[in-house]
Amino acid sequence: MSDMNLAQWQYRQAQLTLPTQAFIDGNYRDAVDGATFDCINPANGQLLAKVAACDAADAELAVSAARAAFNDRRWAGQSPKERKLVLQRFAELMRLHRVELALLESLDMGKPISDAMGYDAPAAANCIAWNGEAIDKLYDEVAPVEEGALALVTREPLGVVAAIVPWNFPLVMACWKLGPALATGNSVILKPSEKSPLTALRIAGIAKEAGIPDGVFNVLPGFGHTVGEALAMHMDVDCITFTGSTKVGKHLVQCSGKSNLKRAFMECGGKSPNIILADAPDLDAAAKSAAGAIFYNQGEVCTAASRLLVQNSIKSDFIERLLAHAREWVSADPQDPATRIGAMVDGIQMEQVLRYIEIGKQEGAKLLLGGQRTREESGGFYIAPTIFDEVTPQMRIFREEIFGPVLAITGFDTLEEAIALGNDTDYGLAAAIWTADLNKAIKGSRALRAGTVFVNNWDGGDMTMPFGGFKQSGNGRDKSLHALEKYTELKSTWIQLES
Repeated sequence: MSDMNLAQWQYRQAQLTLPTQAFIDGNYRDAVDGATFDCINPANGQLLAKVAACDAADAELAVSAARAAFNDRRWAGQSPKERKLVLQRFAELMRLHRVELALLESLDMGKPISDAMGYDAPAAANCIAWNGEAIDKLYDEVAPVEEGALALVTREPLGVVAAIVPWNFPLVMACWKLGPALATGNSVILKPSEKSPLTALRIAGIAKEAGIPDGVFNVLPGFGHTVGEALAMHMDVDCITFTGSTKVGKHLVQCSGKSNLKRAFMECGGKSPNIILADAPDLDAAAKSAAGAIFYNQGEVCTAASRLLVQNSIKSDFIERLLAHAREWVSADPQDPATRIGAMVDGIQMEQVLRYIEIGKQEGAKLLLGGQRTREESGGFYIAPTIFDEVTPQMRIFREEIFGPVLAITGFDTLEEAIALGNDTDYGLAAAIWTADLNKAIKGSRALRAGTVFVNNWDGGDMTMPFGGFKQSGNGRDKSLHALEKYTELKSTWIQLES
């Protein structure tokens, strides 16, 4: 299936039945008030479907169903082994439907079909399978206490988890929340972005087919200020987990404090530095990686390496290499398997990125490549890969998250200067350092204030590694065994023995 051509993908698209209804208590249904919103294809600006626009009334139904499912322990009461088997079936069904899921993802948010098929669909299924496989390998604890007592430390599910996920990796980010939350026995309400709700709605039906009981997994499409706010403020939601902007993340933490002090795990924005030292082991490989690190997924990546810090002694040579690789990233139809960079998710995001490009020009940065909208005749939302040089730390394109294919280059002389520049940000999600010197690699990776540091690569890692940030990039972690901990409560049980 992965070697299909453009015509074959277009044929597949014509056969699709798009999911448009909310999923509550095991059934697809319209919003209570019948409201819908337009789901637009970013590749051509045309309407894909009208999707249920849920609000507080729908949130109430979903929370009630999720709470009932949790209280009667239809899922939480199953053994870890039983939950594992269901989650493995869920993952296998996602793999069987990978073509459909990849196509929905590409149509919904504009990413190249080759990326959706090569990464998003399989990675999401692998995440569910990994968490299912892990859950019966985790042990509780027996505390070392006096002989006359038995002290147990056990992990129990939180209860009802509301997961609000972003539009840039809709399926993968949903599964990063679903996997550990379901594996540990919680009931989940998933709120996908209104910009990309389709895969979340589709996997709800797949989850039911796999054997996840009714009420345990619910999906509410709609807007953040309506249904998202209702979930965040609901007194019977035990946890709000979120991936998205720092602004919204801060608001959700406030909602936790204003309501029932629900657990609040935020994975927020980034302005990640990619540091290239003169002794990098392979400058061409570093340049190729730097292009991919900002242009992949149209730059709509929270860990995008949007700040490129290059040692001045090699800066001219490195930029020449970078430009050669950057020119290979050409905006094109996302449904074409040859496409490397697709459409921005919608017109709003496109205009925001274009505004930042104008700000960069006005502030005096030197435009080396791109800087304009492309493929206007398609009706879609495309931006040419863009590179600025001579960017100073005072410029907004150095400091603010753009979330588009815009790279800011800044020179430096010493490793210490590079670290200071790298850390000169409100964010701390990811960073990289390229060097052949082991001492510099270790010193640099320790000094960089980021949740993930890459050495001589960008975006390495797998499900075994926790993902999250320092500073205003958030306060939680997705992936790895650490994510499972986030969806459980610790209970201490002291049993006094007869003397």
